Amino acid sequence: MSQAAKLGTGKYEQLLEKCKGLQPIPTAVVFPCEARALSGAVEAAKYGLIDPIFVGPNAKIDEIAEEAGIKLGVRNEVNVADSREAAIKAVELVREGKAEILMKGSLHTDELMSAIVARDKGLRTNRRISHVFIMDVPTYHKVLVITDAAINIAPTLEDKVDICQNAIDLAIALGLERPKVAILAAVETVTSRMPATLDAAALCKMADRGQITGADIDGPLAFDNAISRDAAETKGIHSIVAGDPDILLAPDLEAGNILAKQLSFLANADSAGMVLGARVPVILTSRADSVRSRVASCAVAMRVAHARRNTL
Repeated sequence: MSQAAKLGTGKYEQLLEKCKGLQPIPTAVVFPCEARALSGAVEAAKYGLIDPIFVGPNAKIDEIAEEAGIKLGVRNEVNVADSREAAIKAVELVREGKAEILMKGSLHTDELMSAIVARDKGLRTNRRISHVFIMDVPTYHKVLVITDAAINIAPTLEDKVDICQNAIDLAIALGLERPKVAILAAVETVTSRMPATLDAAALCKMADRGQITGADIDGPLAFDNAISRDAAETKGIHSIVAGDPDILLAPDLEAGNILAKQLSFLANADSAGMVLGARVPVILTSRADSVRSRVASCAVAMRVAHARRNTL
């Protein structure tokens, strides 16, 4: 039985349902030289989410497929010798219009991101590049987006504007009419002793003035107030965001990363990883990610790619 047949009926599966009828997106799968990375791309192709272009050493990819019992079938391949060359070539495929999504295989994230942010031959835009986790948390009533947990270590206020807008645009691409964004801090009151609360207050006012668009934003909110309406009401917080956020914007990378991993390992959440703000969506998965998470990441990237087509 394929991994596709084993998927359940959770929030990710609802996302897959929304992808039905959409055209698969040409996707450069960068150095898929590990069984789980290769299988994730193959399963996503079976769902009709992506049309994979395997960029890496062809002989090695064939060997891994044979050892793992993965049926590649007829496929597009670009033969390159190593992971660094694969990252550069995959970015070239995007610049040439041959691929509209990048999918990380088994190379290091730094190698792929280095090719993406290269000044002259990369995929930069006028937006700050940021990362999101799209999480299926069993104890939460809908998909939850957490940002930024992997790229921007200590984002400035201006960085957070782009991080927030990237996440909002993603949520809209996933079908949300007006996402709700909770700007996280340790407390829900604004104080100069905690810079994250000042940033949160500024972001809310920037949204009021149209510098951030497309969402309802509130903050600062402590995690309990953000995620629980009862906790918010106990503290006298009356907000359409509190208790029902679609997006949690963390004060810095460490907080976002710890939060996402806590949900994964203590609440049994599944997470799909995505890099936004480049010319195309970048599926950024961990080597430990399940095939289910990789397929979900492809579904998210597919929706973003179609939304991008509609705006060009």
